[in-house]
Amino acid sequence: MTLRYTRRSVLAASAGALAASALPHAAFAQQRVIHLVVPYGTGAVQDTVARAFNNELGTALGAAVLVENRAGAGGTVGAAQVAKAPPDGNTLVLAAASHHIAGFLYSKLPYDPLKDFVGVANLGNTGYVLAVASGLNVASTADFIKEVKANPGKYNYASAGNGSATHLAMASFLSKAGLTMTHIPTKSTGEAVNEVLAGRVQAVISSTIGVVGFQADPRVKLLASTGPQRSPFLPELPTVGESGLPGYVFDSWFGLLAPAATPKAEIDKLNAATNKVLADPAIQERFRRLGVEPRTQTPEQFQKLLRADWDAAGAVVKASGAKVD
Repeated sequence: MTLRYTRRSVLAASAGALAASALPHAAFAQQRVIHLVVPYGTGAVQDTVARAFNNELGTALGAAVLVENRAGAGGTVGAAQVAKAPPDGNTLVLAAASHHIAGFLYSKLPYDPLKDFVGVANLGNTGYVLAVASGLNVASTADFIKEVKANPGKYNYASAGNGSATHLAMASFLSKAGLTMTHIPTKSTGEAVNEVLAGRVQAVISSTIGVVGFQADPRVKLLASTGPQRSPFLPELPTVGESGLPGYVFDSWFGLLAPAATPKAEIDKLNAATNKVLADPAIQERFRRLGVEPRTQTPEQFQKLLRADWDAAGAVVKASGAKVD
């Protein structure tokens, strides 16, 4: 069959195509865009958590939720950006325990971690794990403490950077155990764990997600979890308190924060959408694979947790003696 084109038919088809192609662009231009700031680099724990649910949150809100990495200075660069953003609900930060820790570690910040933010939604809780390079030849937390105590200053530990939760977790551990190690800051939890895997650094206290995949790796030994109870993700591991350092506990929340002046109606809307997403069994399973136990709270409940965590962070930093200038 021979196809015949006339000038009129070509123009008509072109006009139709242009009109059709313009529709998605117009719709996109009208779509709400929410900037979800992750104050650490790509591949960091908070980045992985953000990308585990941002698309579904966007669907629940009828918006595009874009994950934006703003790394630097232990998470304070990204947090500062959100603190100064318009309080319209369109800029959020995915924060964790390190958010409050920074307020006590740094002598000066361009924002107040508690007063300049409001809690939007609690996402869940994660524990941490004490992991050591296999070359250290220790089998328990008690062995690790004994070895480091016998060799003050000889060994190194890695963290996700000055002021990060992984930094404070180990600083607090060392303070409580009366140990001395050299701190090797990196850019992310993944990099810190890699330093241990390579044998360049002897220890790390990593978030569960950072080491759960290395249980059978001969290069590293997972000694203990840091929570008040054994981790549901690594139930065979004793807690640090059980296995050598009674009273030591360190875990972290993940949550969404907005600039403090964000209207309550907007906070309630974002909270309802987030909780709806977290109620999805598929999202819950996705979080659990990351070592995060999902949790839903009202904004008021989450704000109460944030206030309590602020006080706890101050006590932990003071006890550890850690400081970043």
